[in-house]
Amino acid sequence: MIRALTAFFAGGLFGAGLLVSGMTDTQKVQGWLDIFGDWDPTLAFVMGGAILPMAVAWNIAARRARAVLGNDLPEKSGSEVDRNLVVGSLMFGAGWGLVGLCPGPAVASISWGGTGGVVFLVAMLAGMLVAPAFRARMNRMATALS
Repeated sequence: MIRALTAFFAGGLFGAGLLVSGMTDTQKVQGWLDIFGDWDPTLAFVMGGAILPMAVAWNIAARRARAVLGNDLPEKSGSEVDRNLVVGSLMFGAGWGLVGLCPGPAVASISWGGTGGVVFLVAMLAGMLVAPAFRARMNRMATALS
């Protein structure tokens, strides 16, 4: 029960932070990405406010055997830059730049994002469902060709 309440609180805090910071405002996000036009640098503070605490948290977590609530800590992900990472990053960046939303803010803005927000969220979820099957098919094709 305590884990569920902690997750609920953390998710609510995250969503509130996205709203307060302007990350759910697609115009603000696109202004951040428009470095050669009417650039809005304010989201740099949002990113710094996310990256710095996480760097500290990962540093502390590296020295612990278990999480504060008792569950196992996730294993450290690999640092290998492969095709999947590059393609996924390009797709994420293109979607973020074109629409001005990424997964967290898309979910946070679902209640007021209108039909455009709903369409984005449905398309994003469909992509998440289709991507593993597409990747497996591409890997089978590559194996068959070699």
